[in-house]
Amino acid sequence: MSVQAARSPSPQSQILLREIVGSVAVLTLNRPGARNSLSEAMIGQLHASINAIAEDKRIRAAVIAANGPAFSAGHDMKELTAHRTDPDRGRAYFAEIMNACSAMMQAVVRLPKPVVAAVQGIATAAGCQLVASCDLAVASEAASFATPGVDIGLFCSTPMVALSRNVPRKQAMEMLLTGEPIPAERAREIGLINRVVPAGTELAAALELAQQVALKSAYTVKLGKEAFYRQVEMSLADAYRYAAEVMTENMMARDAEEGIGAFIEKREPKWEDK
Repeated sequence: MSVQAARSPSPQSQILLREIVGSVAVLTLNRPGARNSLSEAMIGQLHASINAIAEDKRIRAAVIAANGPAFSAGHDMKELTAHRTDPDRGRAYFAEIMNACSAMMQAVVRLPKPVVAAVQGIATAAGCQLVASCDLAVASEAASFATPGVDIGLFCSTPMVALSRNVPRKQAMEMLLTGEPIPAERAREIGLINRVVPAGTELAAALELAQQVALKSAYTVKLGKEAFYRQVEMSLADAYRYAAEVMTENMMARDAEEGIGAFIEKREPKWEDK
């Protein structure tokens, strides 16, 4: 698949496009008319696709991109509001959606393969949460990020979980309390994204980054990604204790033996992903 093909017009019924570029899976949000809001169906398809990527040994990394002017405007407010007429005023449905979305975001984090966000436009609320949940993020210089729920009386509490694990507290609180969007360069400065690139090149840049990581040992990347997210929740002493155990296990792996040998012998390693 060419980079251009990922953004080509597609049937409206396909709300999530799935392509493979080499060893990288590209998932493209395709509800441009709804600003790629995370509807119940979109959340379900994203989660199912992430699970499928986890099981597919051909795929070594993933990119999440979007069609249209917005990356994602967050939850589908029209869909949520429609349930205000339910007997419980929508409480059960709201809980179902919030839990489903949270589970999907956690699936991104727990995927044993790196996930790169390619952000071409505004990413707000749960859309910003999706970017923050990815391991890496590349954004167009025209992109912006916001958690504006406070403006409509709905604090971005679930987006807050991912946001606060990416950026310093004061910056996270400013975004959450003011709802004001920040430009891509500011998002890079506070650690929400990795790189800012010229508009229109963000998907190519994200693919290049994903392909760079895909060249590494899949076993090592899996081990390292899991360890990273586990240790950040621990105390310093527990984190070091756990990391030492992981390093020991990693040293016993075939790929570590091969990689270290290749380094000493000044040759390219041949990974077996084990």
